[in-house]
Amino acid sequence: MTNVERVRVGVLGAGTWARAAHLPGFARDPRAELVAIADPQEHLAHEAAAQFGIPHVYADPGALLARRDLTLIDVCTPSHTHFELAWAALQSGCHVLCEKPVAYDFRDTRRAAALAREKGLKTKVGFTFRYAPAMRHMRRLVSEGFVGTPFIFNGYEQNSQWLDPANPLRQVDPTADPGVLHVSSLEGYGAPIIDLSHLMVGADLSHVVGTMRNFIPERMVRQTGRMQRMNIDDGDIYLGEFANGAICSIQTSFVTVGNYPGIEARLYGSEGAIICRLVEEGGVCERLWTATKDHVELRRLDVPTDLFPPGGDSRESWRTLFYANLVSSFLTEIVSPDAANEGSFADGAWVQETINAVEQSFRERRWVSLPLA
Repeated sequence: MTNVERVRVGVLGAGTWARAAHLPGFARDPRAELVAIADPQEHLAHEAAAQFGIPHVYADPGALLARRDLTLIDVCTPSHTHFELAWAALQSGCHVLCEKPVAYDFRDTRRAAALAREKGLKTKVGFTFRYAPAMRHMRRLVSEGFVGTPFIFNGYEQNSQWLDPANPLRQVDPTADPGVLHVSSLEGYGAPIIDLSHLMVGADLSHVVGTMRNFIPERMVRQTGRMQRMNIDDGDIYLGEFANGAICSIQTSFVTVGNYPGIEARLYGSEGAIICRLVEEGGVCERLWTATKDHVELRRLDVPTDLFPPGGDSRESWRTLFYANLVSSFLTEIVSPDAANEGSFADGAWVQETINAVEQSFRERRWVSLPLA
């Protein structure tokens, strides 16, 4: 593949997730060329550039955005910066990969999706877990009719990283009013399983009712370096009704004992059931089981090799394994203009609207109808 044909990539953010997942994903795919990276902590950008052979380094994201030789901009920065940077990247004429959430209000994400469509650009949200090989196989089975008519989706995200209050919290506002519960787990860790519910059921939600809790009030905050009152939702549950008649239950948490990433998706239908578990246990990061109405005992299912990235298997780190598939998906969509754009900002807007609706349900103590006004 020649340089002319390669997708020229600029990356905003050189933190842990960029180096653990995003950059290895692009470095692994010969269709991508890592051209530039920017981070206000310039030493991190230089370290990442040295590790991944990136020739241009900036402290100012604006300097990277001002380049006119990039095809794709990857936004892997703190959540509160996502919308502004993604919007600027679209305005510059680049395809955009953005970590979740694109914006805290689904309407802003929807505006960004509209801008991308207007400019003929592709977008993708960092919904890492829909790209796990086992989850891709689950999706394939669903599309082939394995479960029949979907009845019930159960999803949860287990994560005990913050069961220890001394483990520094990130992506929180240390000046937030401690008298008000603030959305945290539902948005930061709930988004992937919410996305999967939409993907597997194949319909939009019509109603949700949910609740949130703050189980551990005093926590160490990375930004301040001290213990303080943080009234965040570190556990939540909601019920949902889909327009096609299916129902769901979704649970996310920072304080459920178990290894991460801790995603589990269960789909039950008229013909069968599929369970996909994405948890690093015993050196394996994903597992898949199926059952049918004629054979109700769950059976472990192997994942076809064509769903893995080159050189990948289930004993690889979930970070690089799943993200390699995400990057490959986006590059295919960019180099093949007729390819469908999955996991786009439109999907991100749907997920964020669900999050916004569950928060509204909690605050108003009632069922909330979707779509929101």
